[in-house]
Amino acid sequence: MALLEVKDLKTYFSTGDGVVKAVDGVSFSIEKGETLGIVGESGSGKSVTCLTIMGLNAKRNTISSGEALFKGEDLLTAKPGRLRELRGNEIAMIFQDPMTSLNPVHTVGKQLVEAVQLHSDMSKQQARARALELLKQVGIPRAERRIDDYPHQFSGGMRQRVMIAMSLINNPDLLIADEPTTALDVTTQAQILALIERLQAEYNSAVIMITHDLGVVAEIADDIVVMYAAEVVEGGSVDDIFHSPHHPYTWGLMGSLPRLNTDVDRLAQISGQPPSLLRPPSGCRFHPRCPYVMEICRTVDPELKPVPGDQNHLQACHLDEATKEQEAARLLGAVAGVS
Repeated sequence: MALLEVKDLKTYFSTGDGVVKAVDGVSFSIEKGETLGIVGESGSGKSVTCLTIMGLNAKRNTISSGEALFKGEDLLTAKPGRLRELRGNEIAMIFQDPMTSLNPVHTVGKQLVEAVQLHSDMSKQQARARALELLKQVGIPRAERRIDDYPHQFSGGMRQRVMIAMSLINNPDLLIADEPTTALDVTTQAQILALIERLQAEYNSAVIMITHDLGVVAEIADDIVVMYAAEVVEGGSVDDIFHSPHHPYTWGLMGSLPRLNTDVDRLAQISGQPPSLLRPPSGCRFHPRCPYVMEICRTVDPELKPVPGDQNHLQACHLDEATKEQEAARLLGAVAGVS
């Protein structure tokens, strides 16, 4: 049985302008010890998917349906008290901006101690020892002194390490990382990703990595889900996605990656903008931006179904298989620097 299995997850928000379909029929699963990358542009529904799983959306205007089975227990129907038990103990989340997640008027040590005591019966002294151990574990230098520093005294990368330490307090089985490397320089990004990988191996946790950058998940993910406009458009193993991509949106994301072996003035880009989720386009939601659009794309939403010969590689596109394979080969040739 999968550690987490999400089935036909939908999350709609009621607003004054109408209903925003932020997540619209998303399904995926993840095993213990594996890493799942959820990739897509801003506004594609990646973060809302995971906030729904965690039970962190505002209740007053949120409508959710489907299933999110964690160890067989449906998180969508769990009572608030049960969700509080699971959050921090068995499921933890690293948020995108640590400066807004950490309280600026309390030291990082005090915040870690409070988090430890919230989920255990440790004394304050024991909790401080655990907090110090975690700061050392995530690579905070001179942790004995820095435990009494305030968040603004840490760099962005160090603050992110503090957030990772907080998420690891109870050795969770599932760790959700929401764009953990945003706004960090490339060297610090690599350090944070390496840290998450090392800690995952140590604790055998499952990791969901949310990102807009395929390059981030290229080395660390086992499986990838590509989201566009609240829907899954492609999913499969990292080899499937990088060596045999089957959706024009995935081709666009891969084509926009910078290459060390090419000399270009501007990176390739996907034309247009993501649609409004208040009034998404009819048919395939990517069709207004797709260079391969056909008439059927404008009216019929393609079914997410397996690629012929590979039941684990899913794609939702009306193009024929020969065209998909030809375009994937052309893209991979361009990536390799072949004309």
